[in-house]
This record gives sequence, structure tokens and C-alpha cells, in this order.
Amino acid sequence: MIKLLAKIFIKNPSDYSNLNVRRDYGILCGAFGVFLNCILFALKFIFGTMAASVAMVADAFNNLSDAASSVVQIFGFKLSSKKPDPEHPFGHGRIEYIAGLIVSFLILYMGVELLKSSIISVIHPEPVDASVLSVVVMVIGILIKFYMFLYNHLIAMKIDSVSMEATAKDSFGDMISTSVVIVSIILSRFTTLPVDGIGGLVVGCFILKAGWESVQDTISPLLGSAPTQEFVAAIEEELMKHKPIAGMHDLVVHDYGPGRKMISLHAEVPGNLNIFDIHDVIDVAEYDISQKLNCHVVIHMDPIDTENERLAELKVVLKEELTKIHKDLHCHDVRMVPGPTHTNLIFDVVKPFDCTLTDDELKALIAKNIYEREGNVLCVITVDMPFVK
Repeated sequence: MIKLLAKIFIKNPSDYSNLNVRRDYGILCGAFGVFLNCILFALKFIFGTMAASVAMVADAFNNLSDAASSVVQIFGFKLSSKKPDPEHPFGHGRIEYIAGLIVSFLILYMGVELLKSSIISVIHPEPVDASVLSVVVMVIGILIKFYMFLYNHLIAMKIDSVSMEATAKDSFGDMISTSVVIVSIILSRFTTLPVDGIGGLVVGCFILKAGWESVQDTISPLLGSAPTQEFVAAIEEELMKHKPIAGMHDLVVHDYGPGRKMISLHAEVPGNLNIFDIHDVIDVAEYDISQKLNCHVVIHMDPIDTENERLAELKVVLKEELTKIHKDLHCHDVRMVPGPTHTNLIFDVVKPFDCTLTDDELKALIAKNIYEREGNVLCVITVDMPFVK
């Protein structure tokens, strides 16, 4: 159904990196979510009231909150697609994350309210008039939620949307919650225990869990999360296509919303080549990366000495010693200043987050190991944070 609607309402629906296509998918899926959740709310509320099932009525209002969440999603995608202005030169893309955060808080609110009503139902249980038709309605609800999970998850992956992925997880949680309601309705026919209220408690816990996971997923890019290994690898792969670039370091990725990433990095280039020729290579690399990865790129040239044999030897030694200290330690900007009594080896070392040594302890240990191995080499070290975990 979503594919059919996309063909009807979205121009070039397969161009997922296009910001207008992303916006249209978000609005379309949100509107379809409102429609399906309103149907589920009506069915569950009617039959839950007839059956006097607290769990079923609570599940109905959970669907109503999902419809409200879809409305927030629609406004989030609409507002996030606004063009940059003087007050927001990097655009409004992060509004999509804020919309996802609002949805997460709505989920948490419904979970708390359900727990309250379920506790009352456990303390003061009422008989549940379960019917086969009620169970059928709930099974239909599970099937619809499974479909909503599928299309939200698949499209979220295609358009790289955190908020839609949160909606997909919510739908999956609803499937589990509704299954618990079915079990409680069936068990209520064979026992006097307050299984309806207990089922409501279980559903409430699932809703709270889904809400908390959604909060984590949507707040992470707002706080500033590390780029994925796949994204870093894609940047490096594209950069290294442009010879004679020999490597990269000091990569920084600023995420201002989907399709609005700002990248800066240092590209290592041979220091003995014509600077105008190298600058031309850097310009081409910036353009190619920006086009392929849909981002803005700034590259700083870092000249390296590729002809000094002694420096090459020290680089090998340095790499071996860093690996002994921590498997993920690595360095860049390695250069040397020789003198009559000793050689200064100057470099930056990238310290992983899980390295337990302090910066001073790390620098002292590296300097000690290099001096013991090479004798007249003194290290001048700057400690960098990693650009990705």
C-alpha cells in the first residue's frame, strides 16, 4: 500500500537522498499511521468497553497516542525541510529529532497512565466479558501493527530517519503489548485472578520500555553522536581515490539533521609536490565526497615527508609500540627534528575512549618505550580524541 501511495503522491520516490523526497515520505507515512491508528482505536475502544476489559481499552488509547505521535511526525518532517535562513544557517533538520523526542515523551506518558489504571484494576478487579470477536479485533490489530512496523522500518533505513525508526520500534512494542492483552482476555475466562489488570501492567511496562528506547534514539543526535564506522569508511574510501592523498585524520562530523552533515578532515599529502597541483586534488576530493555522501566537506592539507628513510623507520617503531599499549592506539602528523645529541619525534596520538590511562600517563609511557628502544629519540606528543568509537 505504501509503495502504491508513494508512486501516486511522491515525485521520484526512489531518490531517497533528496530532501523533498524524505519530507514527502515522512508526511505520507505519518498520515497513513494516523489513519490506521484511528481505526484501531475505534475498534479496540468499542469492543474493549463492551467486554469491560481495562487492558483492551488501555491498548486502544495507546493507539490513539500513536495517532497523535504520527501527527507530530508529520509536522516534524514538514518543519525540518524548511530552507536555511539567517537565524539558522545550517537549516532546520534537527526539528525532526525534536519531533521524535516529543513522540517518545508521549509514549512514556501513556505508559505511566496505563500503569496507574492497571494497578487500580488489580486492587479492585472487575469481571471481563470476553468474546471471540474481541480476540479477533486484537489479532487484526497485531497484523496491522506488524505492517506498520515493516513499512516504517524499511523506509526509515532508506531515508536515514531516526524518528521513523522510533515509530517502527513503537509499533513492534505494540504487537507484543496487544499479544499480552489477548492472553489476559483469554485467561480471564478460566480464573478469578485479576489477569486483566496484570496484563495491563505488562503492557504498560512494554510501552515505557519502547518510550525510553525512543528517547535514547532521538536525543543522541541532538547531543552529538559519533559517526558510524560505515560512514567513516565511506569517507575514507572516496578520499583515497584521489591520488596522491596518502591518508586522513582529525575527521569531524557535525550532524544538523538528515542530509545536512558538515565534514572537516585533514588529508595527508606528499610535501615535495607542487602546492597548486595538490590544492586542485583537494578541491576535486571535496566536491566528489559532498556529491556522493550528500554533505558539505572542508579538507585541510597536511604535508608529510615521504622520502626520509629514518622517519619511515621511526614510524614503524612507533606503530609497534602503540599497539603494545592498546590495540586501537594510532598516530598521525608524525615528523622529526634531528639534532646533534638527540632527535625530537613529534606526533599526535589518538586515544580510544576505552583506554584507561590518563593523557599524561599515556604520553609518558609512549615516550619511555620509544626512548628505551631508540636511545636518542625524545617524543613530543599531543593526545587527540577519536572521531569514532
